[in-house]
Amino acid sequence: MTIAQHSLQTAALRTEGADETLCLAALLHDVGHFLEERDDRFGYHKHDRSRGDLLAARFPEGLSEPVRLHVAAKRYLCAVEPEYVAVLSEASRYSLAKQGGAMSADEAAAFARSPFAAEAVRLRRWDDRGKVARIEVPSFESYEAAIARLALYRWYWPYCMPVAVELALMPWTAGEARGQPF
Repeated sequence: MTIAQHSLQTAALRTEGADETLCLAALLHDVGHFLEERDDRFGYHKHDRSRGDLLAARFPEGLSEPVRLHVAAKRYLCAVEPEYVAVLSEASRYSLAKQGGAMSADEAAAFARSPFAAEAVRLRRWDDRGKVARIEVPSFESYEAAIARLALYRWYWPYCMPVAVELALMPWTAGEARGQPF
């Protein structure tokens, strides 16, 4: 499974009641894997932070912040739900160690109080479920209109909007062409 396939599954498998912004956060949550050199066969372990600026510059906080926090949400869930570790894939368990392991009690309490923590936890749970081989999900193109609606700098239409959409699409094309495994 490629990272692009995983990301499409994560967006498609989101639970009912998720708004469009959080749906796109699910879709774009691993964009950092496309834009940075891999640490090892499991990808780039700081992907949540490395390109948060990319999303923050182009989309509202309701999209960029859950993406920035989805790795912290994994660490949080491991701290507050010890059985959660069992649902993690091999890659997620491996990267958990590289990302600092389960949070301490103080770190978990601070995370729980942070803005967008609840959304990041929802995204994280979808992320864990989006790793099933050979299931059909909507294509990336089916999300283009939502990306255009949420992209910042709408007041420069028609000049900046296509640029924002193109920037959001670019990592998918490059990563898929490289066939990055996940």
